Amino acid sequence: MVDACFGHPRLAAVYDPLDPDRGDLDAYLRMAREFGARRVLDIGCGTGVFALLLAGRGIEVVGVDPARASLDVARAKPGAARVRWVHGDATDLPPLRVDLATMTANVAQAITGAGAWRGTLRGAFAALRPGGRLVFETRDPAARGWEEWTRGRSHRVTEVPGVGSVESWVDLVEVRGPLVTFRWTYVFAADGQVLVSDSTLRFREREEAERDLAACGFVVEEVRDAPDRPGREFVFVARRP
Repeated sequence: MVDACFGHPRLAAVYDPLDPDRGDLDAYLRMAREFGARRVLDIGCGTGVFALLLAGRGIEVVGVDPARASLDVARAKPGAARVRWVHGDATDLPPLRVDLATMTANVAQAITGAGAWRGTLRGAFAALRPGGRLVFETRDPAARGWEEWTRGRSHRVTEVPGVGSVESWVDLVEVRGPLVTFRWTYVFAADGQVLVSDSTLRFREREEAERDLAACGFVVEEVRDAPDRPGREFVFVARRP
């Protein structure tokens, strides 16, 4: 299933304007340079922001995402022809030998089912060359970040060129063990349409993620802090032997 904020054409079209600050991607760009990556697989590429940043630096990029509406947005952006776009997930990839595979932002946590998660890790493993790395982030459950997902903290009105005003906010729906469900609401002033998008994230403990990586053949090289959210995220660097 694809969340409406990625899969609904009207919401996918305003995703970038509603979340314009992607400073979180700077750390991934630095790691691509650190690891000397010339070929990158961006799993859950969404509207293509990170994939296009990489391509603009001369890196060969494959972006894969199950949300067709988001890929349509990505394909319409300047420079999109330099990226190979794949509709699907990490189990739908053509044969690849990349230096680096990434899951930025909430991508890893959005894969909540055990089978789907293992399939994603195995797909990434198969796409990497020996010695290649998988990098992804996941929020530390101990930080209880979901407690900040309230309308009072998130409510805003954004002027989107060609669209008009879009009012948006998030509400926490449910916390059930490691699964946290929340709902974004969007109101389009131009015609009054109200759209909602429900999402569920899995908050994995560090030890759980390390076990899953090892079970899929990876060697965990390092678990870093997220520079933009210190003390709140685990950033895993895992290598295919």
